[in-house]
Amino acid sequence: MKYENFENSKVLVVGGAGFVGANLVKNILNETKNVLVVVVDNLMSSEKENLPNDFRLQFLKGSIVDDEILKHIDDSFDFIFHLATFHGNQSSIFDPLKDHENNTLTTLKLMNHIKDYKNLKKLVYSAAGCSCAEKTFDKACATDEEAPISLVQDSPYSMSKIFGEFYSVYFFRQHGLPTVRARFQNVYGPGEVLGAGEWRGTYATVWRNVTPTFIYKAINNEKIPLENEGIATRDFIFVDDICKGLMLCALNGTEGDVYNLGSGQETTIAELAEKIKLYSKSTSEIEYLPKRNWDNSGKRFASIIKSKQELGFKAVINIDDGLKTTIHWTKNNIDLINENIQKHSSHMDKI
Repeated sequence: MKYENFENSKVLVVGGAGFVGANLVKNILNETKNVLVVVVDNLMSSEKENLPNDFRLQFLKGSIVDDEILKHIDDSFDFIFHLATFHGNQSSIFDPLKDHENNTLTTLKLMNHIKDYKNLKKLVYSAAGCSCAEKTFDKACATDEEAPISLVQDSPYSMSKIFGEFYSVYFFRQHGLPTVRARFQNVYGPGEVLGAGEWRGTYATVWRNVTPTFIYKAINNEKIPLENEGIATRDFIFVDDICKGLMLCALNGTEGDVYNLGSGQETTIAELAEKIKLYSKSTSEIEYLPKRNWDNSGKRFASIIKSKQELGFKAVINIDDGLKTTIHWTKNNIDLINENIQKHSSHMDKI
């Protein structure tokens, strides 16, 4: 893949200190010699230390909804990646108003602010595959980009991601804003720090995603929690692959259109747990828990035909190699992870 079109560019990454954002920043800097990357992040669920020390990087601490931050976002940017989010379903269920402020409102204020800019080549919005997939625990079919979107959603987070797609289409049609929607599947990989950022009122502040949670517990030989016998399936995509997909959305994506970024492979959560136990040489036991009452997005994976044909995108890291790499990173960064988990211990004790 060649990304020379990022040369001599100015790039904004909103939510750029987060797990995917920081990895995207590193990928852009690694692939491009002459580029300026500006990161906006309020560090609600991230740490500034995630970002590399590079003279081509500028960091603005704050939310994109803040007018003082928006003053810095002028018509000099070539590409914008909007990755800011109120991380996760559980957090949004606990505090839907906070989710609105950090998911829906961030998208609206950013797009409304830049709607008449002339220099911008592409704005890539991070959408969510979970919002569009059929809610089923029966056999899953690959969800393509034209699948109908149901009014029945599992969480405010899921709804916010759909609202973001609505605004992407609206601002493209009404103002010609060159938006491209990238529908994430389940991203995993190095750099996802459990407990990063501020306490957000729920255990999901620490145990935020299934893969890093399982890996951490397996490394420490703790019980691995498996809801509903792990029958749910997901499309797991390694973080470097999704970063390449985001870059391809910016360079090759059609304005106003949407693309799935996933592996196209279906893996059960039970299989994930067993793979992690195997590759971490763990003695962890599986702790079987009931189904989460809010989670009806049972089995799903994405069709990546359109992304391959139109973007030239294909995930190249298989789940086995990706998990081995992530386990290795986690072991090497266990002190950092423990430090971030520990800072929430007083809150966790009260739950």
